[in-house]
Amino acid sequence: MGNTLAEKILSEKSGTDAKAGDIVIAKVDLAFVQDTTGPLTVRQFQSSGMGKLANAKRTVLFIDHAAPSPNASLSNDHILLRDFSRQSGCILSEVGDGVCHQIVQETYARPGDVVVGADSHTVTAGGLGAFATGMGSSDVAVAMGLGKNWFRVPESFKIEVTGDFQKGVGAKDLILHLIGMIGADGATYKALEFHGSAVKKMSMSGRFTVANMAVEAGAKAGLFAADETTHEFLKSEGRGSDFKSIAADANATYEKTVKIDVAKLEPTVSKPHTVDNTALAKDLKGTKIQQVVIGTCTNGRLEDLAITAGILKGKKAVKTVRLIIAPASRKVLVQAIDKGYIKTLVEAGAIILPPGCGPCLGLHQGALGDGEACLSTANRNFQGRMGNPKSFIYLGSPATAAASALKGKITDPREVM
Repeated sequence: MGNTLAEKILSEKSGTDAKAGDIVIAKVDLAFVQDTTGPLTVRQFQSSGMGKLANAKRTVLFIDHAAPSPNASLSNDHILLRDFSRQSGCILSEVGDGVCHQIVQETYARPGDVVVGADSHTVTAGGLGAFATGMGSSDVAVAMGLGKNWFRVPESFKIEVTGDFQKGVGAKDLILHLIGMIGADGATYKALEFHGSAVKKMSMSGRFTVANMAVEAGAKAGLFAADETTHEFLKSEGRGSDFKSIAADANATYEKTVKIDVAKLEPTVSKPHTVDNTALAKDLKGTKIQQVVIGTCTNGRLEDLAITAGILKGKKAVKTVRLIIAPASRKVLVQAIDKGYIKTLVEAGAIILPPGCGPCLGLHQGALGDGEACLSTANRNFQGRMGNPKSFIYLGSPATAAASALKGKITDPREVM
């Protein structure tokens, strides 16, 4: 029988014929941490006795979750990461450069790579055709020191996506719909592999959004074939030579097949406090919100800001809503400035944050007050996620978020587009 994408990549990197359920020792092509998980990783590495990084130029430390730092304790953690970068020769991504997952796909990940990060949303790079997965800080320390680690080869679900998106509906609605369909634990330790005519037409931005949230269904990885769209993206990033075509075999075996016709999808929202608690935006009409966040590693790319600016151009967010925009990287911010999107957003009443995670995990830059509700384009709405267990987080697409900022309540974007 043929191989799924997960089996194919882990076979190549382990030098075995890896099948679902096998345990393999596979080469790690890229290992990274961020500033909330990185200090523990660094300390674990330093105490391990390994001494030297296996590949310093493929080891990256990102300062993005608390950037700029909101307190002395986190500032001291940043010092630890900077010192370790100087001592070890690994790469440091500084405050303001952007979110680790965005920069990994812009700069580092390649089709067919094994990528590990001390962050669950490492799965984002699966949009490029990499086997990318989150690990604990200690496991990433091992990968940094040895250049390899053990993996259990996951069983795969084939997600067959067909049809054409309606106006106002996009990749975020697709992945929220899927998670609502199979549940927050519906794909635990599986690989979600995306196929079908709608996937072939999907932009790389859309693919990254979908891959990013695969973990919200419990998945070990979210994988897309590396095709000509992937190649064009890598060329646009000056990395055309990093491309190689990789796809699952036609006779690969899947544990389950899920079929979705995106022509039937409507703008979808996750309600508090779980991602699989989904509803249609139109059915939540009138739900008041006090904050809208557009950005993060899920929807902070140029395409997302273009959609947002298109809806808000010449209009104003209501006074009762704080509209926060967090571009995913410095490159995205510069491109959005050049395109005029930032001017449009500022004129609409938006607050522009430095590239980074912003309010997503509640450390700073937009923590919610008691009883407040936020509609966010992020990937998690757990109780307390944005800094206050007495607040409420709804998740939606950039289009839904922008429309809701205009109304001060959850709004189907088709009403304003």
